[in-house]
Amino acid sequence: MNRLLILLFLFISSHAMAQVRAARILLIPLDDRPPCLQFTVRMGLIGHAEVIAPPQELLGQFTTPGQSEAIAAWVEKQDLRSFDAAIVCLDMLAYGGLVGSRVHQVAAPLALQRLEVLNRIRKKAPKLPVYAQSVVMRLAPSATPQNAAYRQKIARWAEISPYPALQAETRQLEKEIPAAELQDYKEARTRNLRINQRAIALTKQGIIDYLLLTQDDAKPQGVHRSDHETLLQEIKKEKLTSQVALQAGTDEVSMLLLSRALIRHFGFAPKVRALYSSESTREKTMPFEDRPLYQTVSEQILAAGAQEVPDNTADVFFYVYASRHEANRANSSVDEIASLIEAGKSVIVADIDPRGDVQGGDSTFTKALEKRQLLGKLSGYASWNTAGNTIGTALPQGTIYTVAAHKLLSKPGIGSSIYTAQQWFLLHRLLDDYYFHTKVRREANAAFGQAGMSATLLDEKRNQAMETRCQEQLQAFFTQLWPAYQASIPPQYQCLTPSPLQFHLPWKRTFEALIDFDLTCKAVKP
Repeated sequence: MNRLLILLFLFISSHAMAQVRAARILLIPLDDRPPCLQFTVRMGLIGHAEVIAPPQELLGQFTTPGQSEAIAAWVEKQDLRSFDAAIVCLDMLAYGGLVGSRVHQVAAPLALQRLEVLNRIRKKAPKLPVYAQSVVMRLAPSATPQNAAYRQKIARWAEISPYPALQAETRQLEKEIPAAELQDYKEARTRNLRINQRAIALTKQGIIDYLLLTQDDAKPQGVHRSDHETLLQEIKKEKLTSQVALQAGTDEVSMLLLSRALIRHFGFAPKVRALYSSESTREKTMPFEDRPLYQTVSEQILAAGAQEVPDNTADVFFYVYASRHEANRANSSVDEIASLIEAGKSVIVADIDPRGDVQGGDSTFTKALEKRQLLGKLSGYASWNTAGNTIGTALPQGTIYTVAAHKLLSKPGIGSSIYTAQQWFLLHRLLDDYYFHTKVRREANAAFGQAGMSATLLDEKRNQAMETRCQEQLQAFFTQLWPAYQASIPPQYQCLTPSPLQFHLPWKRTFEALIDFDLTCKAVKP
């Protein structure tokens, strides 16, 4: 009898341990930039997940493409059956990353051949859920010193060339753009559409479980509309509307797919209610996008694996603030957020730049959140670059944390590490999205003779000087804000003073920064 009890105890214990085993997620990122790699890896920790990516030296850097064949070889050496899901950005496999996708350096046959690694993954791990992204090419080429004279002309050509009424301007642009560069652009678009179509076919074959076709920076009109129509018809024809989505956004997509993977892994899909700072902004199309804000929000909720609901049955409320140019709206929005939190609701906040000229958070709104000691109580927060970037960062953080709150926070030995990861990510967003992009970046650019939010490439000497200046300024803000931020953390947890910041400009431009620090939080016994 004693032996039977021991065996039963061991079975129950091993079953309980299995319930809290860290999920293992394989990630092939879009490129090596922080939103595509660092954010996703760190966000995984909120859901007790280890996100494993190829060695960073294989991922390339800016105009140097990633090593697609070496990445495929690295993947095939992994114990694929040990992973709980795979997130695969097809542009890295096909072209060596997002920037590589915008030029015609890789011919279509080679790009298609490189995707064959997905078939080999499926053979080695038949039950592994594979979540994939394939980017629909944006209107403008990547900004480099070499294309500065004609880059915006190509972007304008891409916006107007399909429309008969604008043919005179189109022909004039074709005279001004180097013929070889325009041809390269056209060939890249044609090739990329073939890769998008191949991704749909792989989904039809069961090689990919869920596919996001994501529109890189665009406008409501342009050459991409034809691509959309082709892809949507194919999705409908193949009856894949539940497995393939076409939506706005690019850099944030691995985080959305991470949310979807963890929601499936834990078997809990949070209900999300979207709230908007005003009805007028809800209906508007935000800069660099091609659809109304509410549509982007709904599409990303669906992509994240959550359920959108219209009422207060929601597990988490998603407050979408895009009213920084509406008088007095910042403070009233913060009042609404505070009321939800005081009522015991979980709240995600997306602070969106509706004009596209700041690329960071709104000062009045952020300072009001700080003053009301709300930032540390949020389930998710972001305010960087486009609406899609902001939504696709704040939302999956919030959905993953909601899953963790329901499934993991009460587990012994796990709660403190999850809460540490959550507070690290919130604090990181505040430092990166608001303090760096809104305050430090603009001042540093001006000091180096760069206008506004310029992303001009820097030589090695100027880059080092820029990094030093930005790190010093950001560290000063960090030291100043920490006491107030610490006071916003709910009393059941205690977070120790973070370590000093590490700061780096990985692509030698101020458009993105790699910011890191150490933080430790622990539960406080009542």
